[in-house]
Amino acid sequence: MDTQNPNVPSHAHTPVTGKKHPNRRHPLTGLVHDNTRHTTRFTVIGNHLAQHPELSLLAIGLGTHIQSLPAGARVDIKALAARFPEGTTRIAAALRELESHGYLRRERERVSNGRIITRTISCNQPGHRTPDDRTVRRAHPAPKKRAPRKPLPAVPQPAYPAPTLLQQATNLLTDLRRHDPRLLLSACDTAHLAPGVAAWLERDVSPTAVRQALTTDLPPEALHRPAALLAHRLTAQLPPPPPFRAPAPPPTVRHPFQTCDGCDRAFRAPAPGRCHDCRPERAELLEAA
Repeated sequence: MDTQNPNVPSHAHTPVTGKKHPNRRHPLTGLVHDNTRHTTRFTVIGNHLAQHPELSLLAIGLGTHIQSLPAGARVDIKALAARFPEGTTRIAAALRELESHGYLRRERERVSNGRIITRTISCNQPGHRTPDDRTVRRAHPAPKKRAPRKPLPAVPQPAYPAPTLLQQATNLLTDLRRHDPRLLLSACDTAHLAPGVAAWLERDVSPTAVRQALTTDLPPEALHRPAALLAHRLTAQLPPPPPFRAPAPPPTVRHPFQTCDGCDRAFRAPAPGRCHDCRPERAELLEAA
C-alpha cells in the first residue's frame, strides 16, 4: 500500500564507533546494508513476516506483496496467477500458509442485494483486529441461522435402471476423488448422481469418456459443492441416444445331406425321408395335372 508518513519525525541515529559496530567486526563477511530512507511509496513490513521461521519464501513474498496493495485490490488466485509466474497451485498453497498463520482471513458475507461474497482481509499483525475491521463486521453481520441447503439439481434417468448399470455408475463416481481430491462425494450425493451417470453409460458412452466429461476444465479454486457441479454437467452435456441399428438376420442353417428312401437321390434335410419329388403330396399334384 502506498503510504506517506509526513508526521513521523526523523529519528537521530546513535553513532556507533569502534568495535561496537556489527559490520566493522568482520568487514569482509556477512551482510552490509546500503539503505536510503523512504519518504513516499513505501510499506512497513514486520520482521515477524519477513523472517518468519515456518513460512515458505513464496508465502513471505506473497504476504509482502498483498500488504503493499491498496484497499479493494483483487487478491484471488486467478488475479495473482496472472500477475506472477508461479501458477495457481503454488499460489493457492502460499495463501493457505498465510491464512494458517493469521496473515490472511477469508470470510463469507451477505451483501445488501442478497449475494454472498468472499472478503479477504490482510493482517499485518496476526491476532490483532483494528476498529475498522470491527466496524465492517457490524455493517455486514453474518446470519445467525445457516440457510437450509438447497437440493441438488435433477439428473437424467436411465430408461432401464438395471442394478449392474447403477453399480457401475456408483463405482465411477466413487473413483472420481482419485483424479481430483475435491470430488469427494458423500453417500447421499453419490446415490443422487448415479442414475445420471447410468443414463450416459446406457447411451453407449464409455466410462473413460464419462470420467473425462466430469473432471475436465474444473475451476482452480475450491469447490464448495462438487455434487451440484457434477449434476449440472450430467444434465447439460448429456449425449444423444445412439443411432438405431436393425437386428442382424439370423444365420442360414445348412442341413446335412440325406438319401431319399424312394429314389436314392441325395438331398438336404434335417432328418432322413423322401426327397421333394418322391413325397406323397408331390405325386398327388402330378396325377391331378
